[in-house]
Amino acid sequence: MTTVTALQLAPVVGDLAGNRERAAAAIADAFSSGASIVVVPELATSGYVFRDREEARSVSVRPDHELFAEWASLARSARDGLGVVVGGFSELGDDGAVYNSAAVVDGSGVRAVYRKVHLWDREKEVFTPGDAAPPVVETPHGRVGVMICYDLEFPEWTRLAALAGADLLAVPTNWPQTEHPGERPAEQRIAVAAALVNRMPIAFADRYGHERGVEWTEGTAIVSPAGVIVSESGPGAGRATADLDLLASRDKRLSDLAHLFEDRRPDLYGGIAQ
Repeated sequence: MTTVTALQLAPVVGDLAGNRERAAAAIADAFSSGASIVVVPELATSGYVFRDREEARSVSVRPDHELFAEWASLARSARDGLGVVVGGFSELGDDGAVYNSAAVVDGSGVRAVYRKVHLWDREKEVFTPGDAAPPVVETPHGRVGVMICYDLEFPEWTRLAALAGADLLAVPTNWPQTEHPGERPAEQRIAVAAALVNRMPIAFADRYGHERGVEWTEGTAIVSPAGVIVSESGPGAGRATADLDLLASRDKRLSDLAHLFEDRRPDLYGGIAQ
């Protein structure tokens, strides 16, 4: 079993130093509490509600920034010494563009960087969209896939990660609060469906607090491959933690004669990419 923790934090827009310190403290606490994989919210190092691209650029960092060396050091502090951190940051690309990105970091350093492909609303005025499929990174605990927030709402994207062999999908998020009378937040319900139809656990780290008039869903949770929310943070600062058998999610059999992937008919799916 692998202990997975998703952290619910409250980044402060524009406060790179403060956000770095707060995230590091929460990551350290998660590892000291027994986590092997820790997921941190979207744009955890920078905050989210930027006035414009230039404000985002002022707190954007490259993947060789020292804060990721700090995350790598914290990953080595995990009880098994084999910790993994997946966390969101505002990335300054070598091309000068600003990306809404997530890094996968283990004790050796940054293993992969994913740039959010599906930009939500005003993100399109601040960030450049990514142009690559979600990475799936081999770790001692299993294969970890990563995408960001709104990406989760595109079933083609979660299926791509599952077909690439992800044993766990880690999703840094910032979900603006909307009303769902009598229902779980829509984003959680989408994650439940994605986990179920792919037999793939999903850990999503949301944020809390208020930022420039925006309130957040505070929806941090972990969903099992059976589509069951097995842990959630609730409102405010907190975490969701669950022990998952990640390798078991590789078995896509639904019954003796039904197989989630082998029963697919990609020869009939051509229109999905239109």
